[in-house]
Amino acid sequence: MLTSKNIVVPKNLINLAKKTSLIPVGLVCAHHESTMISAKQAFELSLIEPIFIGNKQLIMEEANKLNWGIDSFQIFEENNDQDAAIMGAKLACENKIKVLIKGNLHTDILMRVYLKKEYSLIEGKRLSHIWHMTLIQDDKPLFITDGALNVAPRLDVKMHILKNVIEFAKKVGIAKPRVAILSGTEDPIESMPSSIEAKEIMDKSKKENIDAYVHGPLAFDNAISPKAAQIKKIKNEVAGKADILLVPNLETGNSLSKIMVYFLGACAAGIIVGGKVPIVVTSRADCTASRLASIAAAIIAAQ
Repeated sequence: MLTSKNIVVPKNLINLAKKTSLIPVGLVCAHHESTMISAKQAFELSLIEPIFIGNKQLIMEEANKLNWGIDSFQIFEENNDQDAAIMGAKLACENKIKVLIKGNLHTDILMRVYLKKEYSLIEGKRLSHIWHMTLIQDDKPLFITDGALNVAPRLDVKMHILKNVIEFAKKVGIAKPRVAILSGTEDPIESMPSSIEAKEIMDKSKKENIDAYVHGPLAFDNAISPKAAQIKKIKNEVAGKADILLVPNLETGNSLSKIMVYFLGACAAGIIVGGKVPIVVTSRADCTASRLASIAAAIIAAQ
């Protein structure tokens, strides 16, 4: 059942990212094959000015494998993951980089450093993860949030997640995004807590005059299929036309995104937003196309 379809980078991300050429990015523990390949591709597209952080010898070895001459770039010598993460945070704090890219280190090491108050990288928002999902080069994106960072967020955290994804969707070119708050039903029922919370988020969004169409609860089919919404006689600005899926928990978002990747061949561009600089935190299993798309998405988020 797994797809053999080639995953392709969406044109809209590359074109939008090109509006800010050669943005400085920090590659933390850059001695990682897929990280270096995607960074080289991004550089050749005039998207980034890479700043390498980590073991210089290993970084040079990876670059040499790619026939990439990196002698003219800054390389900060750090021989353990913790120190490399600290250097990345310092560069972000000092406005020397606009995007952080995770290389060959555990995500929790990078995130623990990023969250330290001494680096002032959190500016009154909660961090959240966004998937920008596309199937073909000219595809309209579907955003899934949060599928990688906040495991079981409270209602107040979900409001941060909602605002973060709306802000990003606008930067991608969707003037007034349509947000479906997912549950297993289109009616709020006590036996399904996520449906009650979805209704609360919708009501809160209206009170706060959030500049988006926000509706919930909606089941997945009612959110993305006009036919399903029509059959069930669900009529609102979001049903069947959702741009954004706000999921009830990480398991839902993680599963949805990976189903799209492994069954449909979707390109999953994933970023963490809400801090001073966006973070590209890709999985070890992610393909080069998804890594390049994630870099482009982070550049857009940084604008």
